[in-house]
Amino acid sequence: MDAKTPTGRRKPPRTPKGRQVDPAALAEVQALLTDRPRRRDLLIEHLHLIQDRYGSLSAGHLAALAQEMKLALTEVYEVATFYAHFDVVKDGAPPPAVTVRVCDSLSCAMAGAEKLLADLPGKLGRQVRVVRAPCMGACDRAPVAAVGHVQTFRATPDTIAAAAKAKPHAHAYKPGADFAAYQKAGGYALLKACLDGTRRRDELIEIVSDAGLRGMGGAGFPTGRKWQLVRAEPAPRLFAVNADEGEPGTFKDRHYLERDPHRFIEGMLIAAFVVEAPETYLYIRDEYPEIRLMLADEIAKVEAAGLAAHTKLHLRRGAGAYICGEESAMIESIEGKRGLPRHRPPYVAQVGLFGRPTLEQNVETLFWVRDIVEKGAAWATSQGRHERKGFRSFSVSGRVKNPGVKLAPAGITARELIGEFCGGMTEGHEFKAYLPGGASGGILPAKMADIPLDFGTLEPHGCFVGSHAVVVLSDQDDMKAVALNLMKFFEDESCGQCTPCRAGTEKAAKLMAQGPWDVSLLTELSAAMRDASICGLGQAAPNPLLCVLKYFPEELSKPLGTW
Repeated sequence: MDAKTPTGRRKPPRTPKGRQVDPAALAEVQALLTDRPRRRDLLIEHLHLIQDRYGSLSAGHLAALAQEMKLALTEVYEVATFYAHFDVVKDGAPPPAVTVRVCDSLSCAMAGAEKLLADLPGKLGRQVRVVRAPCMGACDRAPVAAVGHVQTFRATPDTIAAAAKAKPHAHAYKPGADFAAYQKAGGYALLKACLDGTRRRDELIEIVSDAGLRGMGGAGFPTGRKWQLVRAEPAPRLFAVNADEGEPGTFKDRHYLERDPHRFIEGMLIAAFVVEAPETYLYIRDEYPEIRLMLADEIAKVEAAGLAAHTKLHLRRGAGAYICGEESAMIESIEGKRGLPRHRPPYVAQVGLFGRPTLEQNVETLFWVRDIVEKGAAWATSQGRHERKGFRSFSVSGRVKNPGVKLAPAGITARELIGEFCGGMTEGHEFKAYLPGGASGGILPAKMADIPLDFGTLEPHGCFVGSHAVVVLSDQDDMKAVALNLMKFFEDESCGQCTPCRAGTEKAAKLMAQGPWDVSLLTELSAAMRDASICGLGQAAPNPLLCVLKYFPEELSKPLGTW
């Protein structure tokens, strides 16, 4: 029975209701936050501070952070548990000091990821946790594993074991950017001409429009048109830059950021000038810690040189969520929330970040702005094949001799790309099929490898070029296993907001794994996902499955293969 006073009334509780804040945990959180603002949109950044320092997120630290930020504990907990890179301690026992994440997405699976996952626990012992992870943006160097945040390329049990004995949480990088050298070679001259009034906004919009510059994150929306739409909205307008490429098979943004970051930064600052955005948010995936640190250093140099006075730059860190590559989910994450896609309309250009009209652009799109404006639209359209104009960056991985980012003419075919830019197929492998646009772009057989790879050319065949991630498959790859690998990726990465995607991907993966494949049921399930999912993840998840049903019917009766 409850304790009562002599008068019969219930005694007041000795402590407030709910989880109590441990003074020691509160002191530790305050020491980490120091004088940083306690704004809601910085919640994910503050969670990273705690995770980086203590290796996990304890109940005590989460409660202390909620009190410090004046948020309900549920608001903090739902965000911390949404993102894969946050380790929330649920049973009182923190995870092992070292975590090894092994990429099991398609290119890495083809290169031996499953064997790594099987061999590593015995090799590393119980003091090291081995977990599966989605694409890490290094498909051309598969298989890939991350020890802490440090990636090991073409990984073996021995190289991973050596990395685990080093400093797995180190975020060291080798400075490759040279601000002075970039300026000496003419860099930032165009930006300065914009800021001093020599170049006009309408002029820049006209040039990129005539050049046919499009969004290279997957949607392919004309860049000049997007700039016009955002400029037509009332001020203040904001700018969000998507550096969260997570589509399996895609690594072109990483390629350009590693090799020429200032060309991207200048393009970003020019776009901010065009739409008159007083604030710019650069959202970069957590799988690229060395690039994030490099960009922080280089942006500081640009700001110190007075080149970013027209827009305040904010660098935001993702936390392991493929869905945040979707523009509205990324905006939710920048605001410190779970990355749940928004219903539309209204569109991001109308109501975006913090409720303001927002320009959203991909890294590669911004990378080409300077060259296009300086060299002219004719330069950009001078290349192209099969009645297409321009050039495209293809991330090529899989069964080719020379994988990597290939800058090729727009409209090139998969057969031409493999033969002319990748040195042909790997020895002992015969070209069988290819993914023209990453995990969501579908699968086509080799007999259809003469279709131009560009926006609008593949849709009649149930596919699309998307982010131009081409994964090449051979006669040694089982198409049912390929489709199952991709469906499991979508199952893991579904944000869970809508039932067709959340339940549909899970059910499809189970049906595909159990077999035999029920074509009628899988087709009906795919139609429900396509028609009723909120965003492109659920709508595109069935594409590989449907392509196997359509183009590889002879394999349906075979047992499920493995790598």
